[in-house]
Amino acid sequence: MTPSAPGSRIAGKLGLSDRVFAGPRSRKLLSVVEAGLARVDAALENELRVADSLADATSRYLYEAGGKRVRPMLALLTAQLGDGATDRVIDGATALEMTHLGSLYHDDVMDAADKRRGVPSAHAIWGNNVAILTGDLLFSRASQIMARHGEGAIRLQADTFERLVLGQMHETVGPKEGEDRVAFYLQVLSDKTGSLIAAAAQAGVIFSNGPEEYEAPLIAFGEKAGVAFQLLDDVIDLSADPDETGKVPGTDLRAGVPTMPYLVLGQRTDASSRDLRDRIDEGVARIADGADPAILDDALAELREHEATQATLDLAHAWSREAVDALEPLPDGAVREALTRFAQAVADRSS
Repeated sequence: MTPSAPGSRIAGKLGLSDRVFAGPRSRKLLSVVEAGLARVDAALENELRVADSLADATSRYLYEAGGKRVRPMLALLTAQLGDGATDRVIDGATALEMTHLGSLYHDDVMDAADKRRGVPSAHAIWGNNVAILTGDLLFSRASQIMARHGEGAIRLQADTFERLVLGQMHETVGPKEGEDRVAFYLQVLSDKTGSLIAAAAQAGVIFSNGPEEYEAPLIAFGEKAGVAFQLLDDVIDLSADPDETGKVPGTDLRAGVPTMPYLVLGQRTDASSRDLRDRIDEGVARIADGADPAILDDALAELREHEATQATLDLAHAWSREAVDALEPLPDGAVREALTRFAQAVADRSS
């Protein structure tokens, strides 16, 4: 299977060609970013090849299903603050995208997700063990790429991977008794999603020999934009249109994985909100006992229209604004303009 052109793939999902690169200055970056993404895709095509036929098929499966390539795009953008899309930048972007891919194999097993990127999840085809081992293989391949570039690159990869694992662990075990569930969940999002997006934004500067003083602002930007991105995914997860999500609507909640609309719903004390929360909890318990996941269709449709979902959208916009504010130390110019538009775009994907 031949992957689609990277520029069109991103534009189709996030509207980057129309929104992020809409400004007269940042639009000039579009051809530069698309050229870099073509190099990253070529590198992924090569690095994901495995001599073993089974490992080759499983490793390439989700890559060939598509994807937004958000993390490589950010690395390529921030690299323009230094020497541009050097070979080291392409390697760093490739390794971080491979790390992201590996995490998807694990996430789908832990969330019992049936679909990913519009195709059956890897564990639905090869089973949980093979899917988990495939994720491990991709993590090792990403580490091998980073190891070509010294201790600093290895540390960036290791620190990011540690946060990914801790975020997944905390999501799995849940908050402690009496702990604020919304604050706990925001930290999980920061670890699971924000850390990798932040690493990509930082990597562009590091591997292009950009100014060191830009690293901290870009880390803050990536963390906050990543949380905004995931909050919007929580809303999109409730979409009635599977073509928008590539998954069955409400996949996460049906699997008993709390999302922000559900957590905000739990903060509401009116009778109708409490009743809806109880019906969702009951449905999740029945599904865990083997009931048809469709029993939650009506409750999830109600949650989609509930004020808690709008509150989640508002929270995503707030994190997006904080991401933009974090860019203040960067010089005024095309890169800062594009990053600003990116932070705004990820919080408006469902509008």
